[in-house]
Amino acid sequence: MQPHILLALVSLAAALTYLVLGINVGRVRHACGIMAPQMTGHPRLERAIRVHYNTLEWLPLFLLSLWMFGLYWNERVAAILGVVWILARIGYAVGYMADPNKRAAGFAIQALVTLVLLLGALGRLIWLAATLGTT
Repeated sequence: MQPHILLALVSLAAALTYLVLGINVGRVRHACGIMAPQMTGHPRLERAIRVHYNTLEWLPLFLLSLWMFGLYWNERVAAILGVVWILARIGYAVGYMADPNKRAAGFAIQALVTLVLLLGALGRLIWLAATLGTT
């Protein structure tokens, strides 16, 4: 087994999720008859674009936190949290596409997971820096 394969697999799954959301924008564009570069005109298209963009907004923070947590704390825990993040993003997308008021649970879960990964990595790095500085 290659080092950090779990983190790599989760990262690729997150990228695949993002790709599918982008493909969905194109599918909705075609279904609504709204071609690029137009970005507005039908609520379904606007929701699909927002889901895609919002995922892009969170992806860098999630991936960085995932890897830092996995490298400095526990790769398996990071990978499990990463899968939860992906499932929450899918739940967010499905909820938002159905009704924007149904996006909150998916959004909250993915935000919480990202925060746990981020603060966990930061805390571990601070602890390591303090420990290594005293020896």
